[in-house]
Amino acid sequence: MHAARLACYLSGGRPPGGARTYPGCRDPRPPARTLPVTLPGRLYFALESAVWTGGMAFYDPFDPGTMPARAYLVTVEQFADVAAQEMHREPGGELDLSGVLSGGRAVLGPGRYETLVCPGLLEGRPVLTFTAGCRSAEAELNAPSAGYLRHLSAGLREAHGWGCGAARSTWPGGPVRRACGRRRMWRASAVRRAARVRRASRGVGVSRVRAVLRAGGERGCRAGVEV
Repeated sequence: MHAARLACYLSGGRPPGGARTYPGCRDPRPPARTLPVTLPGRLYFALESAVWTGGMAFYDPFDPGTMPARAYLVTVEQFADVAAQEMHREPGGELDLSGVLSGGRAVLGPGRYETLVCPGLLEGRPVLTFTAGCRSAEAELNAPSAGYLRHLSAGLREAHGWGCGAARSTWPGGPVRRACGRRRMWRASAVRRAARVRRASRGVGVSRVRAVLRAGGERGCRAGVEV
């Protein structure tokens, strides 16, 4: 996730291009550390975002392959409040992590981001995230919006220092030009336009974004209740 977007979850605010203002966490301090990581599994897009329109990004840790990501070192309280905002709940409550820490996965509800996942440890600490309860194998394709893709591109660039380099070695997969749902399709030229960000942000190289999409990111899924 782009650091500026995470800041909206921590201290409150609305990310540029988004349609929702987030209340923020009880503890608004920035993360103590950030690290680029690579997780087992793959990214896919699903459902319809009320904030960005288009498909939403989800993570399937059981899929083959790997997924570049970014690890933020936050407190348990901050993680609970960020998760609550994505689950459309009020921040400030407790989040039961016992299931995900013991079993690697815990379903807290039927909603879009109500399944907790622990794909492993980093420097002795659990890596935690949240995703949909469905598998990507149950997917219907739904492309993300251009604004959402720009935020993903900026986050990848920021975390991994990516430029316009060789993407295939990092994000192998099928062809770039693939349907992303019955209503939408991403063409290579559209990906190039969507990945462009303002010069100050220096967005991720287009070849990297193409690779993200062809690595399984175009997928969608039927499962999940919109919350």
